[in-house]
Amino acid sequence: MKSKTKSQKKARAAANHVAQEAYSSVPHSFVFHRGQIGKNVGQLILDVRKVMEPYTAESLKVRRKNVLKDFVAVAGPLGVTHFMIFNKTPSSVNMRVARLPKGPMLHFRVLKYSLIKDVVSTLKKHRMHDQQFTHHPLLVLNNFGSDGMQVKLMATMFQHMFPSINVHKVNLNNIKRCVLLNYNTETKEIEFRHYSLKVVPVGMSRGVKKLMQEKFPNMSKFEDISELLMKGANLSESEAEQDGEHNITELPQAYSGRGNMASQQSAVRLTEIGPRMTLQLTKIEEGMGEGNVLYHSMISKSEEEIQELLNRKEVQLKEKEERRKHQEQNVTKKKEKREENKKKSLEGMKRKRSSAEEDSEVEDPGMQNEAAAAESDDEVEYYRQAVGAEPDEDMFPSAKKRKRAFPAKYPGGDKGAHSAKRSVSEVRAGRGWKKSKDGEKAFGKKTKPAGKTFGAKKGGRENKFGAKKKKFELNKKDKLFKSKGHNGNQSFKKKGAGARQGFKQRKGKG
Repeated sequence: MKSKTKSQKKARAAANHVAQEAYSSVPHSFVFHRGQIGKNVGQLILDVRKVMEPYTAESLKVRRKNVLKDFVAVAGPLGVTHFMIFNKTPSSVNMRVARLPKGPMLHFRVLKYSLIKDVVSTLKKHRMHDQQFTHHPLLVLNNFGSDGMQVKLMATMFQHMFPSINVHKVNLNNIKRCVLLNYNTETKEIEFRHYSLKVVPVGMSRGVKKLMQEKFPNMSKFEDISELLMKGANLSESEAEQDGEHNITELPQAYSGRGNMASQQSAVRLTEIGPRMTLQLTKIEEGMGEGNVLYHSMISKSEEEIQELLNRKEVQLKEKEERRKHQEQNVTKKKEKREENKKKSLEGMKRKRSSAEEDSEVEDPGMQNEAAAAESDDEVEYYRQAVGAEPDEDMFPSAKKRKRAFPAKYPGGDKGAHSAKRSVSEVRAGRGWKKSKDGEKAFGKKTKPAGKTFGAKKGGRENKFGAKKKKFELNKKDKLFKSKGHNGNQSFKKKGAGARQGFKQRKGKG
């Protein structure tokens, strides 16, 4: 069982590899439009995609901002070989067929067209189902052997749009559709037709065919079954389709359907399923629509004019090449300059980083005595609590330095937290006193006009800053604060006689 499983896996992998190679070797196509088109032309594009199945993009979406270069860029990785581009002008509908990646491009004018729904609606019996579109159609070219470079180029272009067929190895059951292209040498028009293909056996009566197809006719009027086999009466005219030498052939292999055996004669019947187009070649261009015009149906030029156009084209190409080289030189210069600026900026960043590291290695002199200053502050505070007096200046030098280095912001008080700010020169000189007209006073003490120092003790309850807080009281003689509202009512009243006086706000009337 294990060896069988391995062999099955190998066979499956080989079959997938062969299928991928076969799929990549056949031509693929994109069918899309350019510019504004109407509803009918949009439906025509969908019908043409139906014809080109299964080797085409069925759900290709096109946006307005897409250009032809976008489709060319996408076509390479996907293996797309041909473009069919439709566009519409106020006077006509045009179709372009291009070979990727380097052209040529053929321009056609669509003189007349019919959609699938229009063609099918005219048929009594139509044969169109999904199984027909699982394989590519059979291409038939008629009357393309006439002289002329443009005719041969058209035939080659159409041949390479569909996969080639090996007559000796082809499986007839895969051929379900046919595309016919007929060239009219007089009008120079191309007729495009799409048919469904059906094979039926010949050499037997219509009644036998009905029995073979399991469609039993009404035999109530027959006395014997031989009448059905010999005459085939009571059959409709649509079922009695006439076959002749034009469509009878001998099958090399068995075909799907009852009675279609190998080496037996069968009739090939075609049923049109649409779309239908009448095309006219207008011009052929080199490349993807940007090269020289190889053929034009309306404009003919002499050899001198053609040579002049070629010379002009060569001059344009030379100028374009010079501009391209100049642009490349400018781009290289800009890149070199950008690299130089980048190197300079990196070097400056390195120098800045190294200088910052050197500065961080140097010790800050103000931070050396930080621990000692903290300890001395604790000692000063302990001395105050134990002795009840301020220590001498020379007793704790570190605390003194700390006080002088960081003077207080607020005036008042003997402690460092509320002492006045001193100038740097005074701190360095050690001056703590200055003279004034009132005599000597401590630095930072501010006098009032009455001669009392700011922050001195007053009568009453002392607050936490050492000054007595005066209780806010209202004198009975003082007038109440009154504010008149909209109607002149009082908004502040006394709460009660003998009680604590306060203010109560009321809303005015109105």
